[in-house]
Amino acid sequence: MHSAHGHAPADNPTVHHETSDVNIRAIFAFGAGLIAVAAAVHFIIWLMFLYFGAREATGEVRQFPLAVSQENRLPPEPRLQTNPRQDLIDLRNGEDALLNGYSWVDKNQGIVRIPIDEAMKLTVQRGLPARQETGQEKK
Repeated sequence: MHSAHGHAPADNPTVHHETSDVNIRAIFAFGAGLIAVAAAVHFIIWLMFLYFGAREATGEVRQFPLAVSQENRLPPEPRLQTNPRQDLIDLRNGEDALLNGYSWVDKNQGIVRIPIDEAMKLTVQRGLPARQETGQEKK
């Protein structure tokens, strides 16, 4: 009996599969071992999470011995910023005074500093400088 494609039928006793290429039993054993190891690792990690969660839930604050003895220690001189928040407030107040006040920039050349709002009003009244037209227009 022949098949439609010219191949030997399945019940031919002379046709066999190759038994030396792949060890199926070893592959399945390796896969089962891999799954067992993965399950064990997941279980151990779950136990660690339970342990660390219970330890953190106690609320116990641990003091480091060196940090306790250094609590009120100041850095060596010169201390550049002893009160950074006040320094920032002073800086911003100084900038606001420059932006919103009148002062001389160069008294000899007659250059003054005026508030931004006044400068914008003057610019609107006087207009912005424009280029002079040369009389030759391109068409």
